[in-house]
Amino acid sequence: MSSSKNEKEGSAVPPQAKGSWSSFLKSIASFNGDLSTMTAPPFILSTKSLVEFSSYWAEHPSVLVAPAAEKDPQKRAVLVLKWFLSTLKQQYASRSEKLGSEKKPLNPFLGELFLGKWEDQAGTTQLVSEQVSHHPPVTAYCIWNTKAGVRLQGYNAQKASFSRTINIKQVGHATLHIDEYDEDYLITLPALFIESLISGSPYVELYKSSYIQSSSGYTAKIDYDGKGWMSGKKNSFKATIYPTGKEKEPIYTSEGQWTDAFTIKDAKTKQVVDTFDPKATKTTPLTVAPLEEQDELESRRAWKNVADAIVKGNMDKTSAEKSLIENRQRELRKKEKEEKREWERRFFTRVDKNPLFEKLAARVGEATNESQTNGVWVFDAEKASNSQPPFRDEQGVLNG
Repeated sequence: MSSSKNEKEGSAVPPQAKGSWSSFLKSIASFNGDLSTMTAPPFILSTKSLVEFSSYWAEHPSVLVAPAAEKDPQKRAVLVLKWFLSTLKQQYASRSEKLGSEKKPLNPFLGELFLGKWEDQAGTTQLVSEQVSHHPPVTAYCIWNTKAGVRLQGYNAQKASFSRTINIKQVGHATLHIDEYDEDYLITLPALFIESLISGSPYVELYKSSYIQSSSGYTAKIDYDGKGWMSGKKNSFKATIYPTGKEKEPIYTSEGQWTDAFTIKDAKTKQVVDTFDPKATKTTPLTVAPLEEQDELESRRAWKNVADAIVKGNMDKTSAEKSLIENRQRELRKKEKEEKREWERRFFTRVDKNPLFEKLAARVGEATNESQTNGVWVFDAEKASNSQPPFRDEQGVLNG
């Protein structure tokens, strides 16, 4: 990296914060344990909780539901890959682009909720996200579009460690179900690390591989490389779709940058079969209820005072407001322990086994890792329909 690039990125650190940033980097290097529990300098704190991040799966609802309208299973696999690749910029780069650098999200509390919906030409697409575990921290989510008959659900935890940079292993998975064909896709999660820490302008880079395994017999493998194979560009990837078990016989390929436009080609003819350009495909805004109508466990209402203090740069107030939430949570956990009961999750249930996951995961060597996620979590439609306060949806889609 050139010195001019470093100077440019270093501008993300306010002059008065350079000392605290240096101290933070030193403390990371010597820290043993989960890095997410560390207190970060004020300019690097996000006003959003990690429970909101589930929404980044579906900011292009039309791309999410497109596979439901395709009758050919091979072409459906292509459309699912296209959708997954289209989410990567939203999930891992959109925040750093908007905010100048990647911010450290607020750690969700047990039971924290984030509810919303997207309205566009795809119809209504719903989101339920809930923090189902605090130790370890696990977020579960369900996103569905009843009109298209498409449902995405999953859960994940993050394990952060330091070795020259912050390495984050994502534990968990997602499954996409298409009603029309009773078809399922298992989606594994990429590993990531935080680049440009020293310059004070951190951003996410993906590495290693992730998979999309379909019940119809196709596998997509996505390989990530921060440097780029040929171009030397960051955010590079290569993807192939092949009949399960025949990795050396690809039928479709894709490569490029997941933060930029990409094409998907027929592996034999090299003809372009699909494209996606994030600059040309606008995201659909997520609608959430006004704060005064939200449940007290809904993320933006629960964290409002903390978020306001972060925006004002008032770290004493930030710390005091965070402590109020954390102390209340400690009291709740203590009371539950005394009464020998467990916090009741509102939208998700822990199950002993998930046969669908196990069947698809075996094909790509993925483990459930339930010990790292406090169990296996599934969306519980019955719980959701009985949720109090009533789940906000004028179309009754929870029963759909």
